[in-house]
Amino acid sequence: MAKELPSTPTLPRKGGGESMPPKSLGLALAVIAVAQLMVVLDTAIVNIALPSIQRALHFTPTGLEWVVNGYALAFGGLLLLGGRAGDLFGRRRVFVAGVIVFTLGSLAGGFATTSTWLIAARIAQGVGGAIVAPTALSLVAVTFPEGASRNRALGVYSAVSGAGGAVGLLLGGLITNYFSWRWVLFVNVPIGIVLALAAPRVLAASGGRPGRLDLPGAVAVTAGVTLLVYGFNRAASSGWTNSLTVGPIAAALVLLAAFIVIELRSAQPLMPLRIFASRNRSGAYAVRFAIGATLSGLLFFLTQFLQNVLGYSPLKAGLAFLPITVGVVAGAQVASRLVGRIGPRVPMTVGALAGALGLFGLSRISESSGYLAGVLAPMMALAFGLGLIFVTTTIVAVTGIGANESGLSSALLNVGQQLGGSMGLAVLGTIAATVTKNDLLGILPTHAAISHAVTAGYGTAFGIASVIAAGALLIAIAAVRGPARRTTIDTVPEAA
Repeated sequence: MAKELPSTPTLPRKGGGESMPPKSLGLALAVIAVAQLMVVLDTAIVNIALPSIQRALHFTPTGLEWVVNGYALAFGGLLLLGGRAGDLFGRRRVFVAGVIVFTLGSLAGGFATTSTWLIAARIAQGVGGAIVAPTALSLVAVTFPEGASRNRALGVYSAVSGAGGAVGLLLGGLITNYFSWRWVLFVNVPIGIVLALAAPRVLAASGGRPGRLDLPGAVAVTAGVTLLVYGFNRAASSGWTNSLTVGPIAAALVLLAAFIVIELRSAQPLMPLRIFASRNRSGAYAVRFAIGATLSGLLFFLTQFLQNVLGYSPLKAGLAFLPITVGVVAGAQVASRLVGRIGPRVPMTVGALAGALGLFGLSRISESSGYLAGVLAPMMALAFGLGLIFVTTTIVAVTGIGANESGLSSALLNVGQQLGGSMGLAVLGTIAATVTKNDLLGILPTHAAISHAVTAGYGTAFGIASVIAAGALLIAIAAVRGPARRTTIDTVPEAA
């Protein structure tokens, strides 16, 4: 059993680095949280501006998808590689490099004059995000001593992660309404510059550790995850039988199977499979995957419902999502205080239950539903549940992880949510579209009929999402046991 780390003076780290004294921990957390917020809100803030981007750069409807997909593919495909790079080459160094890449991609995107230019810039942003996201979480894990201090820090980190989508929708509406669409990208530039300058001053340096990247494994998993995300995204727009859906998903499954074989045979694997030996940790990954599937549908369908059915402007729709931030922050703070006393299982299961109930409430919406009566209450229940889940799954994922594996565990948590989001949106989008299409068969497509059919599709999708959340509840009950145990995996010797 690893000895509990002290919470005073400085904490030695592997690779020769050491943490800053406690008075600097607040600044360190601020830098990490702002970087995570910048990455998380990027997709939402750009989504609101898509109609303006399409008009300005003359995108085709198919091409416009790549403004979102380019970022999602690079981000999802490179997460494991980004997390492992931080473990090997030093988290602070890799974190700063990711922030710089993300910032340069944002700057290039803001100046884009062609569709190809903007898509390339979005891919660069995705590469930077794939480096920043896992290293940010691993920096929390190695900077704050395990226990109450780390739980509070992870509460802040998780609140930022969970509320980022809603904040992005609000900022996107404000910027699109009052400025140019270019500022949804330019806004990252001053933030990125401040982060790149501040990080070396407030984050502890770490020298990494001996080893090398498992390049065959990196190629296989990057290509596999990228194709899987692409296939799911195509399914959402083109259907599950389209060759551009089936082909990439089949190829992805082959590549991911090859990745497992490579990892079993590699002397220095990119993803040591022993990381799944902890039942609690594996359960946390599965819960995060399921909740990621429901969260993507929540933001997408509610945005469409508020604007297309209730007639909200982008700004008003963004403001309507603001209570999600309050609910997520409240749930995160409650969870960060409870986990140290009663362990992760109860808050995780309560969070999944609240999420399932909130989504079930949203499944009851109709075209005549008002925001206060039909949307706000279930949305707040869901947001509170998300706050509980984000904190508990994050704490479980990094508890007992050795410093040389924290980037990997952080990346796996992000990969689970990213893949869950892509798969969830594809499945739920297909279900919603099918219900809408069937409702319109044989009737005159008046505005009222279309609103009714579209809302019926959204309601059905929310109902299926509530079943997925109930599945997360069952996983939490079955897999997570008692307090988060310190099963430190870096005590397991690696092959030379």
